[in-house]
Amino acid sequence: MMDVKDGAKTEAFQDEEEDAETGLTDTEKEPEPKEDEKLGKLQYSLDYNFTENTAAELPAMDMGGTSDPYVKVYLLPDKKKKFETKVHRKTLNPTFNEQFTFKVPYVELGGKTLIMTVYDFDRFSKHDAIGDIKVPMNKVDFSHVTEEWRDLQSAEKEEQEKLGDICFSLRYVPTAGKLTVVILEAKNLKKMDVGGLDTNRPPCSEPGAMSFSFEVPFEQIQKVQIVVTVLDYDKIGKNDAIGKVFVGLNSSGTELRHWSDMLANPRRPIAQWHVLKVEEEVDAQLSTKK
Repeated sequence: MMDVKDGAKTEAFQDEEEDAETGLTDTEKEPEPKEDEKLGKLQYSLDYNFTENTAAELPAMDMGGTSDPYVKVYLLPDKKKKFETKVHRKTLNPTFNEQFTFKVPYVELGGKTLIMTVYDFDRFSKHDAIGDIKVPMNKVDFSHVTEEWRDLQSAEKEEQEKLGDICFSLRYVPTAGKLTVVILEAKNLKKMDVGGLDTNRPPCSEPGAMSFSFEVPFEQIQKVQIVVTVLDYDKIGKNDAIGKVFVGLNSSGTELRHWSDMLANPRRPIAQWHVLKVEEEVDAQLSTKK
């Protein structure tokens, strides 16, 4: 097995959303060659048991001169297992401290490449890829630990099926033991019907159009998982799942960030966009994590 350890200073999540309702020369000289854009760097140590990451000198992606970085880790070519670190607020020099496990037989390592991509988190828009590092496993000497800093390179866009995005808000009132999930909006949903009609898009653009409440005692809230599934309605056959996402216990990356922000802001609705994932992928995560 191969463990991947990513990891930085843990910062308190202190969001400041304003909306309390939804959380929403004309010279002849030849031009001088441009210097390569500095994307920052990533430190890691790697052997057959673990990888450890630290990032530094990341570019500022936000208007305030900072970034909200996190790292996505996966193996090529299969991409069956993907991990994300926690999001770290307003920092250009995060240090991650998380451990992930890839179950890969040693004899199969040579044909795989470890990808570590640093992203800038954005609650209401697409997350920007800052840069990545590719580590071919056939070039790693696993007889000793490899530890080094490497400059981030421009990240290639992940080629994956786009299922769509969904925005929902979370609100928890500890004194009442009430957890409320409000489905706000969905966009870019995958067309499931032969004619390509958007019959899978419900009229949920207005805040509060779809609200669900659950009774969850305060002592149980840390054990909860909320699974949101977008379905394609079919009058005759089975309703097919377009994609799903889950937050709460054992969630990671941006999903964990949303859940943590809700807990840090009791009685306040916290809204966030999420990228829908393949149903089987989410189901596998839910079944393997206890």
